[in-house]
Amino acid sequence: MLMSCLNKENKKEYRNESDFISIFNEKDLSGWVGDSTYWSVKDGALVGEVTPETILERNSFIIYEKAQPSNFELKLEYKISNSGNSGINYRSERIEKFPYALKGYQCDIDGKNRYTGQNYEEKKRTTLAYMGEKVTIPSMPDSISKTNLRKNVKKNCWQTRIVSDTLGDLKQLKSHIKENDWNSVHLIVKDNRMQHYINGVLMSDVLDLDTENRENKGFLGVQVHVGPPMKVQYKNIKIKY
Repeated sequence: MLMSCLNKENKKEYRNESDFISIFNEKDLSGWVGDSTYWSVKDGALVGEVTPETILERNSFIIYEKAQPSNFELKLEYKISNSGNSGINYRSERIEKFPYALKGYQCDIDGKNRYTGQNYEEKKRTTLAYMGEKVTIPSMPDSISKTNLRKNVKKNCWQTRIVSDTLGDLKQLKSHIKENDWNSVHLIVKDNRMQHYINGVLMSDVLDLDTENRENKGFLGVQVHVGPPMKVQYKNIKIKY
């Protein structure tokens, strides 16, 4: 049932910061690896930028190399241009045949806030939960194997999914996301459940029961996406294991 206001479960305040550790020193790219054509550190922020002279042929990530966490909480702040398309990958695999490429779960981020906070699985099952959805992903259909996943994808969305609840009115959810300004992200990843919060508001909630395709650990990374020139900035990147 759509609600005119967010309930207490969908908006949370997080006061205990003592267990979070910084994984970005705000000075240089220590611990991270990515293409310096697109990634740099400026004014204490991790900056991904695509210019008219450096248009991408494929998505490019900067990857945190020091850990491949399983259960964790991640907090950060981001700011993205109106034309920007980015995302925060986790429990992801490196694609060795392409430099700085990842496949796996992603908290989507875009400047027009069409997808921000949704759960998108890069290079695998595509959209698992749109903004405002609580979803269960059941076992993969018997007719589908890991080698033909695309047969179960339609309109960039995984077809074997059960939307069990709504997290609020879509227009209202989007109203909590600031344009051309800093926003906070809080990812809570525990066992088979993944929750994406933007500015303290739950935007997507996925329970993944697909044992064939889910990943229990993997790399973290942030993305610059194929498309027009764009800029995204990340800061205050912290994790709690």
